[in-house]
Amino acid sequence: MGNLLQVLKSPKGKGAGADFYLDFEACAPTEAEKAVWDQINEVQSRMVATLTELQDYGGAGEQIRQAISNAKDDAMQKAAWDAVCPLVIKLKSFYDFSAEVEGILPVILEALCSDPPAETLEQKQALAKQCAELLNFVLKFDDLKMSNPAIQNDFSYYRRTLSRMKMHDPSADDGVVTNEEANRMSLFYAYPTPMLKCVSEAATKFVLENKASGDNTTDCLAIMSSVCRIMVEQPAYHDRFTKKEETVFFCQRVMVSSVIVYDHVHAVGAFSKKSAIDIKATVKATKMHANPSTDQMLNALRYTTKHLNDEDTPKAVKSLLAV
Repeated sequence: MGNLLQVLKSPKGKGAGADFYLDFEACAPTEAEKAVWDQINEVQSRMVATLTELQDYGGAGEQIRQAISNAKDDAMQKAAWDAVCPLVIKLKSFYDFSAEVEGILPVILEALCSDPPAETLEQKQALAKQCAELLNFVLKFDDLKMSNPAIQNDFSYYRRTLSRMKMHDPSADDGVVTNEEANRMSLFYAYPTPMLKCVSEAATKFVLENKASGDNTTDCLAIMSSVCRIMVEQPAYHDRFTKKEETVFFCQRVMVSSVIVYDHVHAVGAFSKKSAIDIKATVKATKMHANPSTDQMLNALRYTTKHLNDEDTPKAVKSLLAV
């Protein structure tokens, strides 16, 4: 435990001993963790399937193009509508799942942040891993969403077409989602990083409603980021990983996600000199072990954080993330 405490006591999380790491590969819930772990796992068990479905989302671009080019061809209009409706149902399932993720976050934070997180993260490694997996999911989901314009194109076409149908025939079917659901989904998908928005807002709400856990929550995110960074930086840890490359990349994503949520939740953010985050070291660690997600992670730090462009953000930090 001493080495974990050292992460907090050292300047901006530096100096953690080489004997401490979060066992993201093999930790299992203790008896004390099991009840909360099971509750979180009900949601978390569906994250991989959600990412797979989002990655495989092909869209109805061709059918929509044909329908727009042949506006008077009823068969083309029907083909596009028939292609889009199942996709909107899928988009609703993603939206519904975001609400579950948002709902489970306070459970995780309550378990990890009710007491000082320095001890809790080490004692409750299975719950720490679940927190890390959620942060990893958030970054991956938003990366996939931003890289697939078909999502918003399909949903926009669906709403336009339904509106036209209602104008011509007010008694026409309401479509595959209600108007109220469609309005909420539209706001969700219009945001560049919708899952991050949900999680950041849920974390902020948790801090506001649990004043005693507020500092613990930001400390927890800072420790998570710092420990993941050290696991990325120090080759001594890599020999402990069964899946070395996969686990290193996982640590990078969790490190970056923790910084972003910290920046949204903490009053001065992650980039201030008063921050518990070592941003320079974080950016350097993000660029280590280059992988297909490197650019996305750097862009996430540039464009999805809240305080990067604040006046009191050091120029050196802004230069580090300059495009």
